Amino acid sequence: MKKLMLFVFLFVFSTAIFAQTADDITGIWWNDIKSSKIKIEKKDGKYIGTIVYIIPEKYVNGAPEKDDRNPDVNLRSRSRLNLQILSGLVYNATEKEWASGSIYDPKNGKTYDCYVWLEGKDTLQLKGFVAGIRMLGRKSAWTRTTL
Repeated sequence: MKKLMLFVFLFVFSTAIFAQTADDITGIWWNDIKSSKIKIEKKDGKYIGTIVYIIPEKYVNGAPEKDDRNPDVNLRSRSRLNLQILSGLVYNATEKEWASGSIYDPKNGKTYDCYVWLEGKDTLQLKGFVAGIRMLGRKSAWTRTTL
């Protein structure tokens, strides 16, 4: 009986260790090509992502690149640094993913529906898609880092 109780205790404890929580997504992440770092945080009950670092090699005339592909002409002169590119993500515990969000791609000025999930603690998989069809999209892997 003691062995059974010990097993149950260890099982419950070990599942708690490996359980994923909504806030596991928060932190600083390298994008897939390691050209910028994105800070993901919770704001107003949803998760957002903001570019907080751009490697100096991507600077133009000593300044971070501009959002020059934005469809809104008035926003094309803003810096990509401190640009919010992820918004509206909500954690779905059943699916173990953050969904119902959008991702803005400053390379082409387009915004896509997206969802994300963790693979381990340090790899964030993102998938941007169009027309509400998850199969029509592109996947990207971000890596946890520090600022």
